[in-house]
Amino acid sequence: MATKKVIQIDEDKCVGCGKCANSCPGGALQMVNGKAKLVREDFCDGLGVCIGECPVDAITFIDKEVTAPATNQTAHAAPAAQAAPTGAPAPAAHAAAGCPGKANKVFAPADKPASGASALNAWPIQLHLIRPEAQQFQGADILIAASCTAFSCGNFHANLLAGKSLVIACPKLDNLDGYAQKLHEIFTIAKPKSITVARMEVPCCSGLTKMVASAKASAESNIPVQEITISLQGEILSANLI
Repeated sequence: MATKKVIQIDEDKCVGCGKCANSCPGGALQMVNGKAKLVREDFCDGLGVCIGECPVDAITFIDKEVTAPATNQTAHAAPAAQAAPTGAPAPAAHAAAGCPGKANKVFAPADKPASGASALNAWPIQLHLIRPEAQQFQGADILIAASCTAFSCGNFHANLLAGKSLVIACPKLDNLDGYAQKLHEIFTIAKPKSITVARMEVPCCSGLTKMVASAKASAESNIPVQEITISLQGEILSANLI
């Protein structure tokens, strides 16, 4: 019977930093209830990138028996009835070679995009998926935007995003596990030139500013942070340093 290398996580050692999940190119790992979980064993490539990222040696390799080698069909389609751990979100059906949506890509948008043109300079943009050590964040002007801002602000790309590297998050509806660490690492690893927080006027959106301010304090950073508040109809209501 054939065997394959897969990772094993010692939950007692896991400190919930999220570094392993962020580094996994295949999307096999997720943070569930503050602990790293192997939620898609078929996505694990056995290369062990996550092992090198774990600061507490909570991840090891094991040899697991498999009944048959993967076929072309199973390599490209997720099993219909594989159960995820309790509390884990349902995984998307990505190719076993890795989720292309998590691969870091850098673009070259125009400095001053014309109306309707994209100013996005890199992917991914969601806070759970970005890597603070990625090229686009190093010494950059970074825009950390609440998820709704781009939909309310008609000139989001031209007026807010142009010339900046984007991170998006929702302080109310997202699973916030790992966000504090990611934001701390943006200050300490990326060392950006500046950070702009774009938030909606609704009170719950102030949580995004508070998270960034807390990360700045924990990093003991003097990087300038500006908060821009946007109305429900897309108008800029205020812009203040925090």
